[in-house]
Amino acid sequence: MPDHPHPNGSLEPGEDTPLLGYAIDPEQPKYKEYPKYVAKVFWATLASNYVNFLLVFVPLGIVAGEVGWSPTAVFVLNFIAIVPLAALLSFATEELSAELGQTLGGLMNATFGNAVELIVSIVALKQGEIRIVQSSMLGSILSNILLVLGCCFLAGGIREQEGRFNETVASTMSSLMAVASASLIIPATLYAALRTSESETDRNILLLSHGTAIILLILYLLYLYFQLYSHHNLFNDVENAQAAEEENGKILSPIAAGIALVIVTVLVAVCAEYLVDSIDSIVETAHISKTFIGLVLLPIVGNAAEHVTAVIVAYKGKMDLAINVAIGSSMQIALFVTPFLVILGWIMHQPMTLHFQGFETVVFFLSVLVVNYLIQDGKSNYLEGAMCLGTYTIIALAFYVYPDDASGDLGGDFIRNWFRAS
Repeated sequence: MPDHPHPNGSLEPGEDTPLLGYAIDPEQPKYKEYPKYVAKVFWATLASNYVNFLLVFVPLGIVAGEVGWSPTAVFVLNFIAIVPLAALLSFATEELSAELGQTLGGLMNATFGNAVELIVSIVALKQGEIRIVQSSMLGSILSNILLVLGCCFLAGGIREQEGRFNETVASTMSSLMAVASASLIIPATLYAALRTSESETDRNILLLSHGTAIILLILYLLYLYFQLYSHHNLFNDVENAQAAEEENGKILSPIAAGIALVIVTVLVAVCAEYLVDSIDSIVETAHISKTFIGLVLLPIVGNAAEHVTAVIVAYKGKMDLAINVAIGSSMQIALFVTPFLVILGWIMHQPMTLHFQGFETVVFFLSVLVVNYLIQDGKSNYLEGAMCLGTYTIIALAFYVYPDDASGDLGGDFIRNWFRAS
């Protein structure tokens, strides 16, 4: 059956449509036609985002790590290389999830939407770098709910005096973020309150973290059901805005998108391996703490493409989609990626817990509190964007001077003495 013309001038898939999404001329030999179409799709994929010109740093970063260049060169080259790889990963995920329907598409976005942070964290977890994993997770959340959301409010406020979005959806996501912040506060305060030996305290915190991680994963699955089925109508504004963004059609077929996902994921894993290996040397030579690297630098790189997309759609006035990208991505990190890493650490016999250091826990709670106040009215303006950016800058400065050897005890001595006295 031949291809039929589509109203927008493209061709609907038929028997002569290859897996890459372009029509093959049946009169030409396939060995001549397929390379042309592969080249077209390859070029269209590279042209999907302007940051893809940085792909030249991918082989440079791998070579630098393989031949043993200076740790600074290895870190910088692989740091830059992850930016275009993150953009390609996001692009391939969107292409694939659009063809799988709402349920599988939602799960795909949840799994691969934060794949760079997940891969870097798994590599760090395997090497026992728990502080890097924890700070990277917290940094991804803060960069989304403060940096990205602030840029979205600022971009939307430049074009229109006041932006509007679905406050019910935003409130639901921010409420889940509040639950996630509670899941960090409870282990921190429990650690401070326990009067047992250090080894027994660590075992108790580990047990609490494992149980809490399972509950958070269940809550995230319930949220997916809430979004995709039971309260699907509440998210119509977000889905309509997303459909409008994708009106130009798809470039990759599911198989081609799957192949791209596998290739890019492998490259991200390789670059992440060299990046994490060089962090210790960077800390010693540049006098930058691991906490600052994981909390500020890595999240900005891993979410660069996603950040740009959110700001662009916010400037176009599609605040519902921008809010979904910013807060939705933070929620995925808090309710899906972080609990998953705790469970994975359990399997790998690494003591990954939800006991973040006291200062980090307080910062997370205050950030969620600020964002909840800003979005509760369903309106945004440039001043609210400036508030978010100002808060993020203060936090970044605080973590720049925050040492890695700071105590994780949230007022433990005071609380223990108070318990003993009472």
